[in-house]
Amino acid sequence: MSIVIILTALPEHSVPRVDETIMAGIDHNSPSMIPQIIDEHRCSDNYDVAIVGAGPAGLTLAVVLARLGICTAVFDERSGQTNVGRADGIQPKTIETLQMLGLADKLLRDGVKVYDICMWRGSATSQIRRIGRQVHYPASIVDLLHPYILLCHQGTLESVLIRDLCASRISINRGHRFTGFDYGVGRNGSTLDISLRTTPEDVVKHVSADYLVGCDGARSIVRQHIPGTHATTKPQESYWGVLDGELDTDFPDIWSKTVVFSEEHGSVLIIPRERNLTRIYIEMKSSHTVKNVDQSFVMNQAQLILAPYRVQWRSVEWFGNYQVAQRVAARFSDSSLRAFIAGDASHTHSPKAAQGMNTSMHDSWNLGWKLNLGVRGLAKPSLLESYEVERMKVAHDLIDFDFEHANEIAGGNIERLAENFRANTRFIAGTGVEYAESIINHGYNQTDGFAKPGCILPPSKATRYIDANPVDVQLDVPMLGQFRVYVIVPDLLGSGEKKFLCDLGDTVISEASFLKMLSCAASESYRRKPRPLQSTDVFSRPERYQAFSELFTFCLLTSTPKEDFELASLPTLFSMSQWTVYLDDVPHLDTKGLRCISKWLGRLEYGEVAIVNVRPDGYVGSIKKWDVSREAVGKEAARWLDKYYNSFLHVSDGGRNEAGSEVEPLDKKGLAL
Repeated sequence: MSIVIILTALPEHSVPRVDETIMAGIDHNSPSMIPQIIDEHRCSDNYDVAIVGAGPAGLTLAVVLARLGICTAVFDERSGQTNVGRADGIQPKTIETLQMLGLADKLLRDGVKVYDICMWRGSATSQIRRIGRQVHYPASIVDLLHPYILLCHQGTLESVLIRDLCASRISINRGHRFTGFDYGVGRNGSTLDISLRTTPEDVVKHVSADYLVGCDGARSIVRQHIPGTHATTKPQESYWGVLDGELDTDFPDIWSKTVVFSEEHGSVLIIPRERNLTRIYIEMKSSHTVKNVDQSFVMNQAQLILAPYRVQWRSVEWFGNYQVAQRVAARFSDSSLRAFIAGDASHTHSPKAAQGMNTSMHDSWNLGWKLNLGVRGLAKPSLLESYEVERMKVAHDLIDFDFEHANEIAGGNIERLAENFRANTRFIAGTGVEYAESIINHGYNQTDGFAKPGCILPPSKATRYIDANPVDVQLDVPMLGQFRVYVIVPDLLGSGEKKFLCDLGDTVISEASFLKMLSCAASESYRRKPRPLQSTDVFSRPERYQAFSELFTFCLLTSTPKEDFELASLPTLFSMSQWTVYLDDVPHLDTKGLRCISKWLGRLEYGEVAIVNVRPDGYVGSIKKWDVSREAVGKEAARWLDKYYNSFLHVSDGGRNEAGSEVEPLDKKGLAL
C-alpha cells in the first residue's frame, strides 16, 4: 500500500498509471527490486528523446529506448489509444521481434493464426467458386519459426506496449499536439526546443530533447517541419471500404485469408479476426468516392460478391474507407541527425498485405538501438545516417510491391495475384527485408550458408551448455542493446583451435583492445544512465549476458560433445560467458533439419573457425572465417573485430576517437580493410 502512496504523490508527467498486478508481481518475486523502481531518476522536461505519436511505431520506439535507460517522452494528440479499426496483421518477423522484447505471449494467445490463403472467382454467368488454396508461408520458400500471419487488433498490441512502458515508468502525454521545434544549445552540444499545444486547456508547452522522432502518421506535422522531406506519391484510381464485425454466414472459407473476385461486382478480401470478428475489404468502383460510400453500401457489396452464400452481420465494430496511395518521404531525418520520422510519417501504402504496422514497428526497431548509442556518445554520425539509408530502401521496396499487389487484387486476375504473392513471400513475412552493404553490413561472400550480412539470422536450434536446454539461438540472448559476437569453433579440442580461442580472448580483454575501450565507455555510460530494472529481470537475469561488457555479448558455438570439455577450461572471455556457450547437437529440432553451424555458414573445412557479428536488432553485420593452421589468427580475428566496430562506433573524447593507432584505417566506404 505504501508503494501506491509514493507513486501517486509524484508529478503527473513522470508517473504512469502503474498496473497493480505489475507492482504486486515485482513485490512477490523480489522485494529488493522495488526501491530501484521507485528511486529511478526523473527527466523533468529535459529528455534524451521526444517521440510524437503513440501508435505502434511510436510505442515500439519508446519501449526500446525505455528498456535501454534512455530518458524518453511520448506525446500524442489523441485522448486515448486505438480502440477499434486500423491495423490488425502481425507478420512472422514482427512476432520474432516481439519475442526478443518478451512481449509476444499475450498476442500469440489471443490472436488468430492464419496459415492459408483461399482464392475464389465468379462471373456474370457463373456463381463464385474456389479456384485455389495455398499455404501462406511455404517452408520451401521461407524459413520461419511462426509460419503464419497473426491477426490481432492494433489496440491490443498498443496495450501490450503501453503496459511495458508503465513497467519502465513512462506514461503517454495525451492531448499534446506537436506544433514545431527550434535548435538550441544543450547538454550534448545541441538540443531541440519542442513546442506542443495541450487540449482541452489550449496551453502552449515547451520541452527540450536531444532527439525528436515523428511517429505521427501519414499527415505528420513533424515531417512538415523537417526541410526536404516532401513525399513522392503514386495515386491510384482505387477506393476501398473496410468493415469489422461479427458475421452470420455459411461461406466456407471465412476463417482463412480469402480473396474473392466477381467480374460483375468487384473484389472482396476477407480477414479472420480475434473475438469471432471478420474484417472485410471491398473494392469500390471509380464512380464512387470515399465521400459517398457508407457502411450499408459496403455490407450490400459484400452480400452481392459472396452470393449465393448467406452474409449477415450480428454486430459491426468499425467502418472506414480510403483511397489507395503509395508515398515515401524524400528524407527520414534532418541534416543535423537530431530530428527523424518513422512509420506512416515516412511512408504510406495500401493495407491489404498487412505491411504498414509491421514496417512501421521495424523502422523504430532499427532506429531505437542507434539512438541509444547516439545518446550515450558511442555512435559516430554515420551510424545514425544508416537509419535513413536502410529504412528508405525498405520503404521503396514496399511501395513497389504494394503497387503491384493492390493492382492484382483490384484487377481480379487470381493467377497473377498468386504469383505476386509467391514472388514476394519472404518480403511479406519480414524475413526478406534485407539491407545493402554499408558501414554496419560488411559484404562478405566467403560462406555459402543462410547467414548473410544485412539479413536476419535464420532460425536455428542448439543446446545451451550450462543447463542442457535446447534453445532458439537467435532469440536466446535478451534484447539489452548489445551486439552479439558468435565465435564458431566446431572442434574445441584441436591445438590450433585452442590457441585461436586463447589469443582471441586475451587480445579482446586487453587494455589496447578497441572493444575493451568501448566496453569501458559503455560501462560508464550505463552507470550514469542505467537501464531500469524490469519485473522479469529476476527470471531472465540480464547480468548473465553482460559478463564481459554491456555493449558486447560473446557467444561460443561448437560441435564438441559436452562431456569432452568443461566451461572452466575455456579462456576467460568464454568461461565468464557461461550462459552463451552452445552445443550444435540438435538438428532434429531445426525447421530444416540442419545443424546451426551448417545452416549459418554452410560447410566449414577441417581447421576452420568463424565469427558472426550480429547487430542489436538481430541483423548480421559481418562474417569471416579463419584457418587455425596459420600463425596468430586469434589476434588477427580480434583486430578484425576492432576494425568492424570502429567503422561506426567511437569512444567519445571531444569528437576524437580514443582508440588511436591501435585501430587501422578504413577504406573509402568506411568498411574494414
